[in-house]
Amino acid sequence: MALSDSFLWGGALAANQAEGAWREGGRGPAVSDIARYRPNVDPREYAIHHAHTVESITAAMADDDETYYPKRRGIDFYHRYPEDLALFAEMGFTVLRVSIAWTRLYPTGEETEPNEEGIAFYEGLFTEMRRLGIEPLVTLSHYDPPLALALKNNCWVDRGTIALFERFARTCFERFGHLVKLWLSFNEIDGIVRHPLTSGGIIEETVEGSILQACYTALHHQFVASASVTRMLREMWPESQMGCMLTMLKTYPLTCHPDDIAATQAKDRLLYLCTDVQAGGAYPRLALNALARQGVEIPFAEGDAELLREHPVDFISLSYYMTLAESVDPDAERTPGNTVLGVKNPYLESSEWGWQIDPVGLRISLIDLYDRYGKPLFIVENGLGMRDELTADGRIHDPYRIDYFRAHFREMIRAVDEGVELMGYTSWAPIDIISASSSQISKRYGFIHVDLDDLGQGSGERRRKDSFWWYQRVIATNGADLG
Repeated sequence: MALSDSFLWGGALAANQAEGAWREGGRGPAVSDIARYRPNVDPREYAIHHAHTVESITAAMADDDETYYPKRRGIDFYHRYPEDLALFAEMGFTVLRVSIAWTRLYPTGEETEPNEEGIAFYEGLFTEMRRLGIEPLVTLSHYDPPLALALKNNCWVDRGTIALFERFARTCFERFGHLVKLWLSFNEIDGIVRHPLTSGGIIEETVEGSILQACYTALHHQFVASASVTRMLREMWPESQMGCMLTMLKTYPLTCHPDDIAATQAKDRLLYLCTDVQAGGAYPRLALNALARQGVEIPFAEGDAELLREHPVDFISLSYYMTLAESVDPDAERTPGNTVLGVKNPYLESSEWGWQIDPVGLRISLIDLYDRYGKPLFIVENGLGMRDELTADGRIHDPYRIDYFRAHFREMIRAVDEGVELMGYTSWAPIDIISASSSQISKRYGFIHVDLDDLGQGSGERRRKDSFWWYQRVIATNGADLG
């Protein structure tokens, strides 16, 4: 079975990692602006390095430095997007996933009217994408809550943030709805438990009581907000679609010992919690029981359950980079990856950053998700972060990246052959950008090289890697020629 003629091929990036221009065009500060690059940290030990105290956040914002706060400069997509979009169009993209920085439209999150300079930027971006035949797939919230809301009330822990987000989303639908038909509410919504500040604007130091309770309170408010803006989109643009997004971290039992299998089952239950709510319309009882045993109570307000039930998403999107293993053995070897630490699978290779490479796991994940929900799926992140070497003649030979994608595409197509309904695929990221976890650019994902180092030194020149031409051929043949 071949991929459908309507299958969308492209790439994905985020405003906070690509745009830069953090103090231009009326933009306000976001939590991403305090993400610091730490050159002396071992790559295998990276987490999302944010300042987590009010004092350190205040100090970071008093510092105009862009060298060690690289998300402030990104790759200057804000000014160079016409050049970058032209390269994406040359590769044959039919879709590009981007995000809208909330603080470009509402600098503190609390303004009553949007910032027109921010509106103009995104209108220009989406118009140019349309001109080039590239479908915008737009994420409303991608790891950049307004810093002002984080400092004021821990952002999503406060139920009042729902109304502020609704205002932001309504503005997006009103001003960009004629250009954008595919939307995602929250990027990797499940990540709030792993990195509360990045996803939810939660400053742990200021949380009253349990941080776990605060995270699930914030997550519930995001669920409610997602259902609310899904209803809003359907009322305003009935032909448009809203999706949710899951960090697909499939876990295998390390052994066939029943205890390892039971531990894996418990992990999976919480893995699927977010899609159970957003796609299935309700919290699963066993997941609620598991959370209750940890002292977590979901703060339902009147009407929440009905809203979640009546306005599930239209499709499920996912990021997929790796799988993990699980074992009850406390001495089992652990490995990092995608902001988590899990048991190392002895059958898989790992990148320099410890992320285990598992193409077959993509097929397993797609089949599991489609079996469970029966909704269309969209792979919106998948890729390999590696150090690239520039040759003397200015070329980048990256066969390792081509091998990675080839293996994952084969498994993706096998899942479609088995009957999975797959809308499209966007690689992370089609052009080198600042890493979400390590704030590096030397951890490169792109088909397009950006001449900058981890300290922001370089020309910013864009160069096509060997993988650029390979992906161009893959798209032109709709996956039939994987080379």
